[in-house]
Amino acid sequence: MSRTIQVTFDAHDPAALSRFWAEALGYLIPGPPGVELPEGADPFEAWAEFLTNLGVPESQHNSRSAIEDPEGGGPRVFFQQVPEDKTAKNRVHLDVRAAPGLQGDERMAALEAECERLVALGAQRTRRIEPQPPMEAGFIVMQDPEDNEFCLD
Repeated sequence: MSRTIQVTFDAHDPAALSRFWAEALGYLIPGPPGVELPEGADPFEAWAEFLTNLGVPESQHNSRSAIEDPEGGGPRVFFQQVPEDKTAKNRVHLDVRAAPGLQGDERMAALEAECERLVALGAQRTRRIEPQPPMEAGFIVMQDPEDNEFCLD
């Protein structure tokens, strides 16, 4: 029997990091349980009202956040607030598949375009690895707004 997974990020600002990754992956920030969000509604406003009604202090409203694949195929991504800073390279990272099926110059151009989009959202470009067939198709190493490494692949 197979299992589904949830990818969890430690974060200083779960709401901001979930907004970045929702945009990066084309995911959605879900509303609270039992709350149907109207088109264009801010899910964080719905969560604030929901948590306030549950008696959760406002200081804890940004302690967790999540994003979900609108098509249901990808894993849920969860963001939990932690007090400590990131101190070392990630042992596990995400590869964002931004150029599936593309090769050579066309692949690298697609990765560069996605890199520019993500930098505008707050990511940082770290380095570009050139294609070296047959073993390496080329990729771009990046960091999200809280310095978590990921690759555009």
